[in-house]
Amino acid sequence: MNTNVDHDEISRFEALAARWWDTDGEMAALHVINPPRLRYIRQRTGGAAASIAGKRTLDVGCGGGILTEALAEAGADALGIDLASASIEVARQHADANGLKVAYRVVGAEALADEQPASFDLVCCLEMLEHVPDPAETVAAIAALVKPGGDVVFSTINRNPKSYALMIVGAEYVARIVPRGTHDYAKFIRPSELDRWCRAAGLVPQDVTGLRYNPLLKSASLNASDLDVNYLMHCRKPAED
Repeated sequence: MNTNVDHDEISRFEALAARWWDTDGEMAALHVINPPRLRYIRQRTGGAAASIAGKRTLDVGCGGGILTEALAEAGADALGIDLASASIEVARQHADANGLKVAYRVVGAEALADEQPASFDLVCCLEMLEHVPDPAETVAAIAALVKPGGDVVFSTINRNPKSYALMIVGAEYVARIVPRGTHDYAKFIRPSELDRWCRAAGLVPQDVTGLRYNPLLKSASLNASDLDVNYLMHCRKPAED
């Protein structure tokens, strides 16, 4: 049984499941930031869409499958996992409706790591670590899931006054971009903390880059020098000798 789960968080995302693919709804920001997220993954794993093609890829905390579908469209053999069963059902239905070959499962990273260790060329865990009780445990499970020589990409939210002002006060209470209660400031993660957890799990951080989101323009872009709020981290699991 997976104990590294916040059931209140799962319930919150279950309630929103039907609106994952509504580009004007609560998940609109995820649709805006997905292209630069995918661009970062491509850049860090070879530099082109072809770098993803044919790779066995895992999307941890996939929700309704926004990133998972993008990975599949780029040619990956993609599996998305989440503990919110309603979200997984929405993801399956959307993939089927669009004729995409994507696999989905209701399972946690820890349980899958016990079942399929060292099985994936690329593991992505985006906007998920800040929603679990023990993110270091999830990082360790992801490290167990990726093959030696494989890549891992995380994205999460930095913890500082600026991120509190923008992600909680601004996004949840002023602009109401996301529902109130979506984020817990205490669960935000500094890059130094994520770096430490990755190294402890046997992953080697390769790069960290900021992700800027402009709610007024509904645009997003990568910025290597601005890690204040959203950021992505690329790691690699050392190849076996």
